[in-house]
Amino acid sequence: MPDLAERAHELSLMMTAWPSVTGTIGECSFPAKLAEVLTGFDVVDVMSLNDGTDRANLFALKAGKSRKTIVLTGHFDTVPFDDYGDLVELATLPDKLSTAVIKKLKGTVGHSKALADLESGAFIAGRGLLDMKAGLAAGIAAIEAYQGDLSLLFVAVCDEEERSAGARAAVPDLKAFAATHDLEVALVINLDAISDQGDGSSGRVVTFGSIGKQLVTALVLGKQAHAGYPEDGVNAAYLAAELVTEFELSADLGERTGEEVAAPPTALYAKDMKQGYNVTTPGEAWVYWNTMQHRRSAAEVFDLALLHARRAVKRAEERTKQSITVLTLAELRQTAESVQNKSLNLPEQSRLASIAMAEKAGVVRPAVIMGFGSVPYPAVTMNDQGLRKTIAMAVAPFGLGSVNYFAGISDMSFLGQSSGDLSVAAANTPIWGTGFTMPEPAGYPCINIGPWGRDYHHWLERLHAPYAFETLPKVLLSVIDAVAKAGYRQST
Repeated sequence: MPDLAERAHELSLMMTAWPSVTGTIGECSFPAKLAEVLTGFDVVDVMSLNDGTDRANLFALKAGKSRKTIVLTGHFDTVPFDDYGDLVELATLPDKLSTAVIKKLKGTVGHSKALADLESGAFIAGRGLLDMKAGLAAGIAAIEAYQGDLSLLFVAVCDEEERSAGARAAVPDLKAFAATHDLEVALVINLDAISDQGDGSSGRVVTFGSIGKQLVTALVLGKQAHAGYPEDGVNAAYLAAELVTEFELSADLGERTGEEVAAPPTALYAKDMKQGYNVTTPGEAWVYWNTMQHRRSAAEVFDLALLHARRAVKRAEERTKQSITVLTLAELRQTAESVQNKSLNLPEQSRLASIAMAEKAGVVRPAVIMGFGSVPYPAVTMNDQGLRKTIAMAVAPFGLGSVNYFAGISDMSFLGQSSGDLSVAAANTPIWGTGFTMPEPAGYPCINIGPWGRDYHHWLERLHAPYAFETLPKVLLSVIDAVAKAGYRQST
């Protein structure tokens, strides 16, 4: 068997050469391809999502003497690679692409850092190499090399880049798999990549949690009027503008833990629904915001969102001299069911469903109806302080630090120990259970240790190869050994 670095390098380049853009045939065929090249596993299952597509996840178990199990997991889908332009044919061939990118950058102005990185030989380019096939490769290499008593389970999931359908499907499958094979999941290690524009110190870390995300929505129902008599109505565009002003970069909806920051909200969409030109004021508008959390539950986020909405509406009432109602989608769901077109993106499905619910409920205008519009990503954090200490000590000899939260949205949200429940999100999301489904929280202790590099989701995506191939597999083995020694008892 090749050594750790050789195996991690070999697997990384091989998997990157298999295009697996989200929603394509390549994504669907990836698990079966990978299953064929795994060695040293006792059980390998390609598990269909059964969602009307051909997508699947891969479960591969290396059974040990102990039922105590560590799961190593990550996603294999990637964003598209048409952004590579004339280099698109090389986008999944790291060695050839790196040479071609160097040549291209030498003939252009700018991107001096990327050129220096690639010329140094320490970085390798490639779509999906950093995000996150090198992480999967390190996990596989570590599992293949492991000689201890713990059981190790590798889980590769699809569709992280769009709706995390793979991870959401993997949660009940993981619980069923563990029951079938008599496994006790002690730790989940996510292998996702970290971007670091500096010396790599921010990328060489173990993270003990992940930020969460909620998509807060507002359906604005104005009261139309002729532009010559605007005081007779309430302009939905104006009312939406007050909401946007209130929410934008609100410090109250941001979170800070020490030096770690969950960004404050920003409007991702804000448009009235007027079609074409006339002199009637807009009657409806749709707005939604990205909100990020460290510890807040969906209920806490929603309470704050309602507080912001009521402040914005109060200003609008003072200006328009009219009464404006603030409602929640949960209130409307008591009297009306939602309807949506599943071919549309989730926020658009939510918009149409919210309108239908408001109409069926006979909402009196003007009004603002607050809700959620997409898959929630709960904030997660490891609660076991003793386990945290064990892991931090295991990674320290390799130069890794530790942080509380993975800074990007990740599949950890579905596998880890979440903040609060999702009942408020469920009640206020009009497409809950139809546009998407949510599993019961897995609730496992969950960390992230992955490769680092720069510019993922960009044609200059590049991996720091020495860390990914030489250091990362050793770090994973060190964590596995440390967890085994900290609490291993041979099952009887």
